[in-house]
Amino acid sequence: MTDSQLDVQIEDTSSNLQKLTNNKEIIAYLAEKFPLCFILEGEAKPLKIGLFQDLAEALKDDERVSKTQLRHALRQYTSNWRYLHGCREGAVRVDLYGHSAGVLEAEHVAHAAQQLAEAKAKFAEKRKAELAEKKAQQKRQPRRQNFSKAPHKPRVELTAVDFSSLSTGDSVKVKVGDKAKKGTIVEVLKDSARVELENGLVMNVTVDHLFS
Repeated sequence: MTDSQLDVQIEDTSSNLQKLTNNKEIIAYLAEKFPLCFILEGEAKPLKIGLFQDLAEALKDDERVSKTQLRHALRQYTSNWRYLHGCREGAVRVDLYGHSAGVLEAEHVAHAAQQLAEAKAKFAEKRKAELAEKKAQQKRQPRRQNFSKAPHKPRVELTAVDFSSLSTGDSVKVKVGDKAKKGTIVEVLKDSARVELENGLVMNVTVDHLFS
């Protein structure tokens, strides 16, 4: 392979490197390169003071990230709830390679606790506003009328017949369930009557089911 071919191959390899454009990608990249310093899950460890300078120096020849991108990503990482939870009293800071870099000072513990409280309050307020807006939208939407059910029919008022005065040929109403069907007395018995309904059906009906 000639020197010119080697130069072309190096240029092609560099051009194929995918530049990282957002904080999430950069933090994942940092966790891959420095796993004893950066983590993606669980409680994060407090970082060494001045870690940005160490990071910029370690990645100075890395074309995938710039100093500006590193600074933004580092700011997001240290403002995350996981990181703030880890900044408690007695916690030890770590450098890029997981080595101890001093105990967290009280003022930094207090500052982290304040940031965490403010972040949680802001989140709760945002959530409350979202729920209020959702309820307001539901109230603004017209209720759909349900036309699937048949309209309610007025209840038929029935009057009990005087069984002693019934005779063949009298018109009556026979209560069947919640409905009353018209019929004609065919025969009066001791405590019931044979009734012919409008559909031609003849049936024995007790007194309590006969109405006028």
